[in-house]
Amino acid sequence: MEAIRKIMAAHPGITLRDIRTERSMTLKELAEKSGIPVSTLSKLENGKMTMTYDKLVRIGIGLGVDLGRLLSTPHTETRPAQTALGRRCVTRAGKETSVLYKRHRHFYPASELLNKQMVPMIIDVKARSIEEIGGLLRHTGEEFLYVLEGTMELHSELYTPLKLSAGDSVYFDSGMAHAYILAGESPCRVLAVCAGAGVDALAEAVLNTTGQGEDSAESDD
Repeated sequence: MEAIRKIMAAHPGITLRDIRTERSMTLKELAEKSGIPVSTLSKLENGKMTMTYDKLVRIGIGLGVDLGRLLSTPHTETRPAQTALGRRCVTRAGKETSVLYKRHRHFYPASELLNKQMVPMIIDVKARSIEEIGGLLRHTGEEFLYVLEGTMELHSELYTPLKLSAGDSVYFDSGMAHAYILAGESPCRVLAVCAGAGVDALAEAVLNTTGQGEDSAESDD
């Protein structure tokens, strides 16, 4: 996990500076659009402060780009499609790295593996409104959602809320802003798999923001 934190501390800042320069935007202008102080933005760009999920969201809004663009670096864009042959990571039942974020409990199997092409998550959906989780979220790539138990609604910017119950699934473009909302009184747990540029670092940003639980994955690289 420490190696991923070092990536999160440096690469998004480099990309932030590149995109800001590309848009001919000053730090002061970005501060006004994102609500993040100039001093903080400067530290983020120079790798003197850890990038967190909340900051990523606000900076993405200020720059007018999605989170995947902020998390896509020259390193990740040019790396081979397969970074290791025969690697695997076993996560025993109930031993996933877990965090509580924006009312949802996230469990991250295989959190030890770096540069994953997809990120699997088990999520306990708890929020009952979009406002409760701070609005819709978008990120580069595609997403598969399978309801393990309970009932939820998938809210998105292009479709009416989609009610899903145990056994139902949906595959969608995660560049379309979306949110998982609890429907009904029973607990709801889902399996979500995200794929696309920067999704591995995005998951780590959530872990950095909230702190993490026990990490008991067994990895073989």
